[in-house]
Amino acid sequence: MTTSVSPGAGRIWTAARGPLLIGVIILFAAVVITLLRGSGPGGALDPRSYQPDGSRALAQLLEQNGVRVELTGDVSSVNGATLFVPQPNLIDPARLDRLSREASATVLLAPPGATERIEVETRQPGCPFAAKAGAATMGGLVYKGEQSCYDSTLARVGTVTMLGHGGIFTNRNLDEEGNAALALSLLGQHERLVWYQPAEADVTQQKSFSELIPDGWKFAALQLGIAAVVLALWRARRLGRVVPERLPVVVRAAETVEGRARLYRRAHAAGHAATVLRQAARDRLAPLLGVPVGDDPSEEIARRTSRPVTSVRALLYDDGPVDDRGLVALAADLDALENEVRKG
Repeated sequence: MTTSVSPGAGRIWTAARGPLLIGVIILFAAVVITLLRGSGPGGALDPRSYQPDGSRALAQLLEQNGVRVELTGDVSSVNGATLFVPQPNLIDPARLDRLSREASATVLLAPPGATERIEVETRQPGCPFAAKAGAATMGGLVYKGEQSCYDSTLARVGTVTMLGHGGIFTNRNLDEEGNAALALSLLGQHERLVWYQPAEADVTQQKSFSELIPDGWKFAALQLGIAAVVLALWRARRLGRVVPERLPVVVRAAETVEGRARLYRRAHAAGHAATVLRQAARDRLAPLLGVPVGDDPSEEIARRTSRPVTSVRALLYDDGPVDDRGLVALAADLDALENEVRKG
């Protein structure tokens, strides 16, 4: 007898479905959070938000100084206006370049193209056009430009101003140092300010679904995938070749037959049991008749027993439905047929 130590597909699935289900739930939650997360009235640098990271205080200050603040997610015209883009990385570069050329002044917060990153702290302007604002909370990304201020964390190229950090625009930091003066000088250059927060449709045109998923969720999904593969390999491992083992006790053939019969009965497999009985009878009769195993012995049996060929063939090959009572009758008929062949 041989014993296999390799688990089947059913056991592997039973062991792995728990971790896989947890992974699917986590991934689904990540997708839902990503899709539902937005820049609504409570978002960072939102001119409607009273939260510490919002910009409601700056918007009111601009309006008090005669600047009309227009929050929009779909810019139609920026002629004669100052264009402020808090998230330029979400906009198609060609579209952003066109809008910058149309606007009288453009302020971009942390756009692509930075050379390095430095600490956010109070810094001196170091340039003429920001001298009136004085020291401000600046830092973050560093840019190269025609004019550079605050250790190059504010750079200007033509009418486009790039900032490496947006703390000066927030409710939390607006009243510190010269933050308010610097924010007003940047966003209050004209009577009209277009505060451009790209709409969802605009963002999705530039970002694929995978790009919208935060890097942390991607890394977590990768870890879960690796863990699932390792778990599957561990549960499906083979400890070696299949080795034959001697049974610790002697099991009588009659008990084996009876145990298998009980299994067939419990599984309601009377039809399968009938097929096994017929096959076993054909295998036993073939040597007695001198017929190769696998050939139809019906004609030879009919010649020796004087039974009709059709009756013998039906007894040995019929595959119709059989119940328990019919199975008992089939076993008796097959025994009687074998006895006739042996005596004939």
